Amino acid sequence: RMQLPGHNDTESLGQDSQSTNVFYGWYLVVVGVFLLSISSLGVFRGMSPMMPVLQNTFGWTRTQISLSSLLTRVEGAALGPVEGFLIDRIGARKMVLIGFSIMAVGFTLFSSIQSLWQFYAVFILINLGNGIGGWLAVVTILNSWFKKKRTKAMAGAMSGVLIAGIFVPPYTIALNHSFRLTVFFFGLIIIAIALPCVKIIRNHPEELGLQPDGEIPSSHEPDPGLVVSDNKTFEDSEVEFTVGQALKTQVFWILTVAHVSSTISLATLSIHLMARLQDIGLSSTTASYIELTSSVVALPSLFAAGWLGDKLSKKYLVATFLFVQGISTIVLTMANGLPMALLFAILYGTAFGGRIPLMTAIRGDYFGRKAFASIMGWSMLPNGVLMAIAPVWAAWMFDNHGSYTVPFISYAVINLAGAFVMLLVKKPKLSHPTNSLNA
Repeated sequence: RMQLPGHNDTESLGQDSQSTNVFYGWYLVVVGVFLLSISSLGVFRGMSPMMPVLQNTFGWTRTQISLSSLLTRVEGAALGPVEGFLIDRIGARKMVLIGFSIMAVGFTLFSSIQSLWQFYAVFILINLGNGIGGWLAVVTILNSWFKKKRTKAMAGAMSGVLIAGIFVPPYTIALNHSFRLTVFFFGLIIIAIALPCVKIIRNHPEELGLQPDGEIPSSHEPDPGLVVSDNKTFEDSEVEFTVGQALKTQVFWILTVAHVSSTISLATLSIHLMARLQDIGLSSTTASYIELTSSVVALPSLFAAGWLGDKLSKKYLVATFLFVQGISTIVLTMANGLPMALLFAILYGTAFGGRIPLMTAIRGDYFGRKAFASIMGWSMLPNGVLMAIAPVWAAWMFDNHGSYTVPFISYAVINLAGAFVMLLVKKPKLSHPTNSLNA
């Protein structure tokens, strides 16, 4: 049984970090890259090339395969608040260990499925593990370790989501050769990467005697619990909202609506993109390179957003990227060959890469560190439900009408509307600050 490092190990880590003059939080960013790369390839990026393989192997329809997304998204939506609560209470580190272990078991079982219900069962198990130890746990860790450099840190870790796209072409080739062997070894790779990462993870900088961003506390800094008046705002201060306080703010729901406007098309394309590209005449290999192009374009966009997000207003940046994402979905709907597919990849990659660190970091800026995971978990509830429905409706429309046009255009319009909704965001004020984690 793996032993988590004890007190002496923790002290040595803090000393090693200080002796190298590298803030320990940046090591956690690198850990985040590895964890998000492997979880994204398995759960997010990998489902698009998986659909044609499952269709050819078992003869299932696109609606039947997409139902796995509905089941797992509903599962994620229902468990989101619970997962967030557990991350805040027992720590993201333990959740990463538990979650990635479950994912590894799920992928090894995936290699032996024989029926549709078995596919649904293992996919629910895989997504349960991803929900427990994946994205939410990683961003919670970084939200605790960074304040002023939060967007840069999150952008760095979230590059793992895009790096996973680089591995889509070889993953597609491997799936077409033997999907059973591929998913079995993928399960082994997950555990081989996750276990060393867990040894490095620390939930909070205070565990190593450090402060967020590696700064030395100053008596001249404003108390993060101070009430912010209408006439004077401490830009660098950070109040700590409880879940109940966050849910009562208008900005929580505005951010949730804006986020949903982008994630419904994201969830749909994570399953249907490869199928859509093959429908317009591209081979599976060429289609995988379109996904690769999107990831390559997204990387500089992600780092640019990380740099700009710590200097400019995040809401205007998010609104811009949401608008571009909506346009990209329209381009994909109208695409009839390789040139339009490439244009989609460039626009979509730019929008996706820029949006993902900003939408997460802005919640940390607005609601603080202590209940971050729980607050994010509650935002996943409506998000997950709509992300569950969107891919299934798109699949049903294709299976019954032979076209993605209506759902894709609908999602593009919603995406564009979300860009304008984002402009309504204002930083919330907390009249009665508290350090409690519960409302």
